[in-house]
Amino acid sequence: MPIDADDVASHVDDDWVDNLVRFGFVAYGLVHLVVAFLALQLALGDPSGKADTKGALAELAQQPFGRTILWLVVAGMAVLVLWRVLEATLDHRQDEGATLWAHRAADLLKAVIYGVVGWSAAQVATGSGSGSGGSGNETWTARLLSLPAGAVLVGIVGLAVIGYGGWTAWRGLSHQHRDHLKPEGLSGTSGDVLVRLGTAGHLAKGVSIAIVGGLFCFAALTRDADRSGGLDEALRTVLQQPFGPWLLGLIAIGIGLYGVWCLARARYLDR
Repeated sequence: MPIDADDVASHVDDDWVDNLVRFGFVAYGLVHLVVAFLALQLALGDPSGKADTKGALAELAQQPFGRTILWLVVAGMAVLVLWRVLEATLDHRQDEGATLWAHRAADLLKAVIYGVVGWSAAQVATGSGSGSGGSGNETWTARLLSLPAGAVLVGIVGLAVIGYGGWTAWRGLSHQHRDHLKPEGLSGTSGDVLVRLGTAGHLAKGVSIAIVGGLFCFAALTRDADRSGGLDEALRTVLQQPFGPWLLGLIAIGIGLYGVWCLARARYLDR
């Protein structure tokens, strides 16, 4: 049977795309592992670092070859953004109606999230964002609150963030993350471990995202931008609760597991 040149070219192209996406998930996993490290430090009583994406990127910048690592993160996030935009516009051919638009919206939302991480990495790499300044969330929240019906807009943002956090946790609890691994990544004892690891990671990340959304909702109710915040503020809020250090430690471990999950997804990628 003759070999179809188009099929060969398509296979090569798919391999290139897979390798690029793997690279992106390695970078994304690395950022989560550093966030987990900073969150664990916070739980153990060291409040000096910011336990969020920019804090993690600032921590990476201080390491040997830190600036090079940051630019690799920028490149990895750019790959993931492009991939998600292409998925949103060209994929989901078997979906129809509301399911089609829900999947496209999810892809575009993920593209935005990857883009924010990449933009933050570029800021830190160029020195325009050190990760130690004031909260950008508070700045744009204050601007929204100054608008007519601004509190409503901030509340809608908060509810949307809570919804995304709940969706992330639900994906883990329902084991939907299994769909992103090839069969060899799901087989045997190691496969069971990866699935459980992914469940814990998605749950912890979902909870932390939902807390961020709750802070935005609280800012909307009080009309106080200082009540809002990003992941660092959310984790510090957890720390102030009864058994806060233990709860924060568990969330930190979960975020770390999400980072490991990203590395596992890179290894057994099934787009």
